[in-house]
Amino acid sequence: MRDLGVGFGYLMKGQRWVGRHGRSYGFGLLPGLVTFVLYVGALIGLGLGADDLTAWATPFADDWGSPWLGLFRGALTALLFALALFLAVITFTAVTLLVGQPFYEALSERVDRSVSPDGSAPESDLPLLRELWISARDSLRVLARVLLYGVLLFACGFVPVLGQTVVPAIGFCVSGFFLAHELTSVALQRRGIDLKQRLTLLRGRRLLTLGFGVPLTLSFLVPLVAVFLMPGAVAGATLLARDLLEEPSADADDVVGDVAAPPATA
Repeated sequence: MRDLGVGFGYLMKGQRWVGRHGRSYGFGLLPGLVTFVLYVGALIGLGLGADDLTAWATPFADDWGSPWLGLFRGALTALLFALALFLAVITFTAVTLLVGQPFYEALSERVDRSVSPDGSAPESDLPLLRELWISARDSLRVLARVLLYGVLLFACGFVPVLGQTVVPAIGFCVSGFFLAHELTSVALQRRGIDLKQRLTLLRGRRLLTLGFGVPLTLSFLVPLVAVFLMPGAVAGATLLARDLLEEPSADADDVVGDVAAPPATA
């Protein structure tokens, strides 16, 4: 159980790190703002058309009497919107990381340098377009897994009592795990660690992963919070990745001032 607290601690350390590195924080906000506007528009559109979509999908219930028709379709509409929020929380991070790949790569490298005993950071030798392709491909693979879990949890939501208690709790754990995966992928991919290896690392420290990801998932449900927490989440995920790989690190809370990239050498 200790790992739960350690994981949450990395989330807090990441937020404190960007709080002390204002320039990195400012750049890290831009991708989240762009993605947030797109997602809000999509969710508003779903909210306006959810009733019609539910009615179209359940023509067999047209002849049901009151109040059963309203209760049935109301429950389906609520579950549909809950599923959309579930997917939005997961995909928001993936899309934001894809949009802001150069920003978050630079931020993650600065975190690595600031806590590394020798001031160094692993660097990817891949071109930017290649990195973007790998990130997009891996995100789609993760999204396929998330969709599978989402459909199963959606179906389990119809089970009395369990559907309103246990299923949402499992949903938050699933969301937290994959959210942590997307965030740590910035640092782990830069180290040449592929999707399968990343998932193995996170499963090996499942409580640590959930301690980081579940609180972040809950906070991301509040509008605009995700935008302001993303830079710190990337910073904290970098510290978490170092722990998963057992890399020596100085205490991030002792680091003061912004950390610039080292000058280029001829």
